Amino acid sequence: MKNNRKLSSFTLALMAFMFFANSRAISQETSAKEIVISKDLKWSDKMALTLMKRHPEAYMIDDSKTPKWDYVHGLVLHGFEELYKQNPDPRYQTYVKGYVDALVQNDGTIKTYELDKYNIDMIVAGRLLFNIYDTTKEEKYLKAMQLLRKQLAEQPRTQSGGFWHKNIYPNQMWLDGLYMGEPFYAQYTVTFENGKALDDVAKQFEEIQLHATDPKTGLLYHGWDESKKMPWANKETGNSPNFWSRALGWYAMALVDALDYFPKNHPKQKELVKYLNNVSASLEKFQDKSGLWYQVTDKGGKEGNYLEASGSSMFAYAFAKGANKGYLPAKYKKLANKAFDGLTTKLLKVDADGGITLIQACQVAGLGGTPYRDGSYEYYVNERRKDNDPKATGPFILAALELNR
Repeated sequence: MKNNRKLSSFTLALMAFMFFANSRAISQETSAKEIVISKDLKWSDKMALTLMKRHPEAYMIDDSKTPKWDYVHGLVLHGFEELYKQNPDPRYQTYVKGYVDALVQNDGTIKTYELDKYNIDMIVAGRLLFNIYDTTKEEKYLKAMQLLRKQLAEQPRTQSGGFWHKNIYPNQMWLDGLYMGEPFYAQYTVTFENGKALDDVAKQFEEIQLHATDPKTGLLYHGWDESKKMPWANKETGNSPNFWSRALGWYAMALVDALDYFPKNHPKQKELVKYLNNVSASLEKFQDKSGLWYQVTDKGGKEGNYLEASGSSMFAYAFAKGANKGYLPAKYKKLANKAFDGLTTKLLKVDADGGITLIQACQVAGLGGTPYRDGSYEYYVNERRKDNDPKATGPFILAALELNR
């Protein structure tokens, strides 16, 4: 009898759980169906609403089935934060906070995050915590930021002081890592440490600029191995063999975003502005007549190469913000608009429900690892592509905002 009661209680509890889970799923589906994407909206709102309609919960934006702490969410949802400042639609704020609250626990730990992997990619989503903590004053958000700051304090470094990209990639700095780590690092040290670590933030840019810049083109290589032991690394310079537009995009975005926290009178501010001008001038030379950039930046119309959405969106954002902030000459605003025109006319489809889809976005690319990635031209142009990849949609929103489009 007791066993039957226990079984009955368990069955009722299970049924209740399934009911609420199913109700939540139906609620998400219903709210997604209710989203209307008008043709009169700005591109920034169109893309944000498209993502919300396709992915009712923000953790789903990279087709995840369960919540995970990841850099793509940090990128896209930062776009939502900036969009909310221009268009305070409460749905945008709710979407961002829903992601954070699915992962940040009451004690400040973060689901799926593992500090001891020292993966710099995991820092960038921490940018979402500043505004939520400032608004709510709930200690769990502060503790989560402190946890990410602890990672930066312990992050393994090259002998010259640059952050390793990950524990599994010793002695390596990748351009991607500058965006993953430095804007959060700069904001944290200014907000909570009176800016004492800004020199160290600048140090990360100095190291990659010094070691990864090609003297001929002015472009920066995707990765640099201080040990020069990796098979992909040049035995003299330690650099990877090619220029990848998205990697350069990460770098340019890192500069314009980190600069938000450098006072004009800071000794390193002018240096970072110079780096931004240098890379922008180099990128300008490789902008296609369509306004876009190729997957392998300097290889133009070489067989297999293609005009790529994520790098082009990132450059549009960095150029526009750089010009708006006065870091770059005004002509870069025009180049950003040209890039955005290219995106909307060459790489964008309007769906039946008014939603929009960016095509020709590289889904993923890296160096080393398993299966091994050699950084060759053939490797970059043959990596898989994905429509509305978050590494394209996030910068697209940010570029649209800077261009008021």
